[in-house]
This record gives sequence, C-alpha cells and structure tokens, in this order.
Amino acid sequence: MTADLELVTRLQTLDLKIADLQREISALPKHIAQIEKTLDTHVRRLEADRAALSANQKERKSLEDDVKVQQQKISKLRDQMLQAKTNEQYRAFQHEIEYAEKEIRKHEDRILDLMGEAEPLETNMKKAEVALKEEKQQVESEKNRAREATAKDQKQVADLEAERKEIMPKLPREILSAYERIRKKWHGVVIAEVIEGRCSACQISLRPQFFQDLRRGEQLMFCESCGRFLFYNPPVSFEHDLATTPAAQ
Repeated sequence: MTADLELVTRLQTLDLKIADLQREISALPKHIAQIEKTLDTHVRRLEADRAALSANQKERKSLEDDVKVQQQKISKLRDQMLQAKTNEQYRAFQHEIEYAEKEIRKHEDRILDLMGEAEPLETNMKKAEVALKEEKQQVESEKNRAREATAKDQKQVADLEAERKEIMPKLPREILSAYERIRKKWHGVVIAEVIEGRCSACQISLRPQFFQDLRRGEQLMFCESCGRFLFYNPPVSFEHDLATTPAAQ
C-alpha cells in the first residue's frame, strides 16, 4: 500500500466517522421533539379530561340548585293549596306541583348519569396525573442525556476534523480533488479492495495488465469502472506462513 493510499484510507475512516456522528447529532433533536410531542399529547388529553370533569361538576351543581328551587316551589304551592277556595284553583296548584316533581325526577336522573360519568373521569385523571409526572421526569432525563451525547459527539467531530485538516496538506492536490469527487459520488466510500481480480465495490474484473500494475503497488490506482481508489492485499499461502515463521528456539 502506497503512502498516499494509507492517507486516503485514514481520511475515509475519519470522514465516515464524522458522517455517523453528524447523523447522530441531527437525529437527537428529532428524537427529543418526538418524545415531547408524545408528552404534549398526554398533557392535552389530561386537560381535556379535566375540562370534561369540570363541565360535569358545573352541570351537576346547576341541576342540584334547580332541584332545590323546585322543592321550595312545591312547598309554597302546597301552602297555597290549603287556601284554595275553588276546585279549579286546587287542581291548578296540584298541576304545578306535579310538573315541578316531574322536573325534579328528570334532574335527579341526569344527576345520577353525571355521577356515573364523573367516576371514571376522576379515576383516569388520577392515574394520568401520576403517569404524566413520571413521563415528564423521563423526558427531562432523556433531554439531559441527549445534551450530553450531543456535546460528546460534537467534541469527537471537532477532534476528527482537526486530524482531517492535518492529513489533507500531505496529499497531492490532484489526489485530494479525486478523493472529494469520489466521496460525493459514492456516499463516502472511496476505496475498494481487489479480490480475485475484481473490484469488490462494483464487481468488475480488472484487465490483466492493470491488475499486474496494481499488484506492484508503485502508484495510486483507480477502478476503471466505478472510479474508486483500489488496493490489493496478496493472499498469504500456508507455505509462506511456514517460511516466515521464526524457528522454535
């Protein structure tokens, strides 16, 4: 592997890591926004239950007040019945009493319905308030973790970019220009290994003479199909291993 290819390889490693960190940094606000949106939905649901319970209680109070008014009215009508001088007056008072009693029964039936509706609302509200308190704590903890992770990632990005700036001047201008062009085209993957005479990225077979030049490793070479930088690691045979292994002492 040439010195330039080693630098290009390191540059690719840095750029891929930077890209991963930047994706993580950009994903964290979206994650926080999503859990805050979920929390807001639960808050609005609790507020709706509170509003429904409040309306329920107001209607019950109004009906209970009206029942009292009707009861007072009945009491007065009965007193007046005792002073009725004619049958017509008596029947008129009796009719008004019956109407008031009918209104009382209607209101009391509605009050019972409202009490039945209020019970699950109150139960759900109490549960929701406890769950919401825990959820708010979890959201705050998650936001703190996100802030810490973002700060850590940003520090890593700064360190990696500093190393990147040190490498760039060491590469010839034409190689650096080719690197940036290939990186943009292939989404950061600029180097491919040659395996069994093929570019491992595009799977195109190399010309025999081109492959021989690559094996010599005298210069930086590009795939004639996809344009990526190429490198070749010759396979090590079992015999080679034996030949290069130091003899036992």
